[in-house]
Amino acid sequence: MNVRSTVKAIVLHEGKVLLNRCIDANNGEYYSLPGGGQEQFETMAEAIRRECLEETGYSVEPVRFAALMEEICLEPFIRTHYSQYAHKLLHFFICRLTSAERVEPTETDESQVANEWVPVEDVPQINLLPTQVRDAFSRLTTEEAPQFLGAAYLEHNHG
Repeated sequence: MNVRSTVKAIVLHEGKVLLNRCIDANNGEYYSLPGGGQEQFETMAEAIRRECLEETGYSVEPVRFAALMEEICLEPFIRTHYSQYAHKLLHFFICRLTSAERVEPTETDESQVANEWVPVEDVPQINLLPTQVRDAFSRLTTEEAPQFLGAAYLEHNHG
């Protein structure tokens, strides 16, 4: 069984959250949290720092673990050709900027078109994927206890 360990950053700064704006043929226009796959022998904290720098150009550090979620993609093409992306455990962390300076991102997701600082109060109204994060966003950012966001079967993967 191949389950991919991924990290996702909820980067909060001055009442806003850092999101990747994405577009793809299956999901249309949507937002996703910066992050990605954990590499072998890499801690989750190291992975979140690397992924955020690669995708957004910002240096961050995790402050606390916020949530866990599982995604399983049903799309036959993904399951056959990219099986390592078909079953994921997503670990969500509240993060803070370690510097307000930004460098040019070096490795963005295929569907990613921009990074945006979105006001926290706007999150419930935007198309943030996974939707479980959007729906629990207030709890994730205000409550100290980690949340289990459940498991989701997806017709198509997202960024």
